Amino acid sequence: MARRSPRPKLPRPTDAELAILRVLWQRGPSTVRDVHTELSRAQSVGYTTVLKLLQIMTTKGLVRREEAGRQHVYQPTLSEDQTQRQVVEHVLDRVFGGAAHKLVLQALSARPAAPEELAEIRRLLNDLEQGTP
Repeated sequence: MARRSPRPKLPRPTDAELAILRVLWQRGPSTVRDVHTELSRAQSVGYTTVLKLLQIMTTKGLVRREEAGRQHVYQPTLSEDQTQRQVVEHVLDRVFGGAAHKLVLQALSARPAAPEELAEIRRLLNDLEQGTP
């Protein structure tokens, strides 16, 4: 099996932190106001709450902060894919005892996959069986 490239192990983000990370992955580097505006479209959230969460996320290493004049611009430390893999690895080990087939079966039985998703899953399985990354 191919050896994975090492990636930083950061704390798993909370649900609120994941919501902020989704905004940053979608928008790219953003100010607190940018993140607050996006989050406010879906739910009521205070500006100071977003600011405090971003400060905590900076301390935890989930985001980087750069100064742009008087504003701070935040960006995620890891890509969306890297974060998803880290969370899945945790769930796989903790909930499914490392049994990937159990995780996949539960995921597919919990919510039906669209035909395009099933086709993508089949392609991935074929690639894995053929040893193609």
